Amino acid sequence: MSVNILVVEDESIVRKDIEQTLKGLGYHVVSTVDNGEDAIEAASKYRPDVILMDIMLKGDLNGIAAAEEIKRTVDVPILFLTAYADRGTLSEAKLAEPHGYILKPFKDVDLQTGVEMALHKFGKEQEAKMENDFLRSVAEHKESAEYIFVKHRSKLVKVDISDLLFIEALKDYVVVHTPEHSYTIHSTMKDVEHKLNERRFMRIHRSYIVNLDAVESIKYSMIHVRDMEKEIPVGGSYKDALASRINLL
Repeated sequence: MSVNILVVEDESIVRKDIEQTLKGLGYHVVSTVDNGEDAIEAASKYRPDVILMDIMLKGDLNGIAAAEEIKRTVDVPILFLTAYADRGTLSEAKLAEPHGYILKPFKDVDLQTGVEMALHKFGKEQEAKMENDFLRSVAEHKESAEYIFVKHRSKLVKVDISDLLFIEALKDYVVVHTPEHSYTIHSTMKDVEHKLNERRFMRIHRSYIVNLDAVESIKYSMIHVRDMEKEIPVGGSYKDALASRINLL
């Protein structure tokens, strides 16, 4: 899949050189413009994958101001091109939250590295945003939710609530156990407990949360969960709370 790039540079020779270099590297240049106003219009029109933006543009809007305006309407990684690496310029540029800087004069490999790193960083940000949106949605609708999404190997896996048997703490991670899979995620038991339906799930040990619907038997403070050979201990401080939650004849 070709990467679409918008080039914003007010020096015509440099702009043409960048365009030819990008094309030679296999990228698709959707447009080249020489001022901030046209950059804003082109970003909205073409929705590029990456924008290469010269900081020192001629006209009323410099590259930093144009980037800030673009960010308000288009979610796109922006790479600043600059011959000025002084602290003041970089401090001002940070306000636009760019995805990198390329210092002039630059080589072909500098352009390629900058573009690829910006795409990678942006992709990770989008992935994290998607995960947070899912988790927020689950938290807001946890009483009626029939599934959750678990992050596994850089993707979100849909897990039916009924298949979630128990959650186990493991140092800085938690392990979500289902009949067929176990998913290790970077989280805390407190955070996971907060996101689960309190009527269905219960903390029974410092290191365990169990799906009460999946409990098959309890013997000597050990819980046996369906489809699992492993027995789960009930912590002393959790015994009374568990007793109050089960229907005992």
